[in-house]
Amino acid sequence: MKIWVPSEAAADVLTDLPDVECVVYDGRGPAPDGADEVEVWIPPLIPVPDIPGLMAAMKRLKLVQTVTAGVEPYRPHLPHGVTLCNARGVHDAGTAEWAVGAMIAVLREFPGFVDAQRRGEWTYHHTGVLADAKVLIVGYGSIGAALERRLEGFEVEVVRVARTAREGVHPMEELEGLLPEADVVVLLVPATSETTGMVDAAFLARMKDGALLINAARGAVVVTDALVAELESGRLRAALDVSDPEPLPEGHPLWNAPGVLITPHVAGSTPASTRRSLRLIRSQLLRYLAGEPLNNVITESY
Repeated sequence: MKIWVPSEAAADVLTDLPDVECVVYDGRGPAPDGADEVEVWIPPLIPVPDIPGLMAAMKRLKLVQTVTAGVEPYRPHLPHGVTLCNARGVHDAGTAEWAVGAMIAVLREFPGFVDAQRRGEWTYHHTGVLADAKVLIVGYGSIGAALERRLEGFEVEVVRVARTAREGVHPMEELEGLLPEADVVVLLVPATSETTGMVDAAFLARMKDGALLINAARGAVVVTDALVAELESGRLRAALDVSDPEPLPEGHPLWNAPGVLITPHVAGSTPASTRRSLRLIRSQLLRYLAGEPLNNVITESY
């Protein structure tokens, strides 16, 4: 059985499996020969060029196991009968940690103090604080739960929103009424047709003055022009690990908008995520070879 893996480390955790041939393809350079023989494909973290053409060439493909929680680059091009699994849980720790760090950085004005340090200026003043804030998590799944665990020591109130209501979790239909009370709004929703452009001018207008928007989801969830307008007015602040467009091009107005912290989609790019992705890859392949049910199978309800 031929498997394309994204790294030598991924190949190493599969070397002892019987009748498995691993070919490393990290997306840099041309694709290896033999795409028509690939049965399992584990794409790299950053999507490879020409995913539609590559998947169409994989005539024997049966399983695509991503190392990301998001599967939007692959799902529209998935051949009939091929199983798609994501890496739910792999990036929980890194993304949740980034979100907490981003909240504190913006509320305590760390970027401004770093600029002052570079100028050699002592700019004493009071700042905001995370304590006593109401944190609204929009898209409460495994990452949202990981974020809540990390917020437990910060004396905040967490409000949870997800597509499906359950005990302690509000449905999306109630989001409009919850926004005006939130001091921090964290976006963790998957990229779907329903969430694209969800955070538009009307959404942002419902946020309270001085509120902080944290986007650790996907850039397309937020209407960028609407966010820039709110930032330039000084009414809202934001911390963004993702953007639309992405990468954010040089000269884009979002770079210099006031009150925004931007990182280049690094929330889940940590050694912890790497270790957990390797464990997932091995466990999934063991299940696949044994004919057992796979974890994290993406269905129509994703």
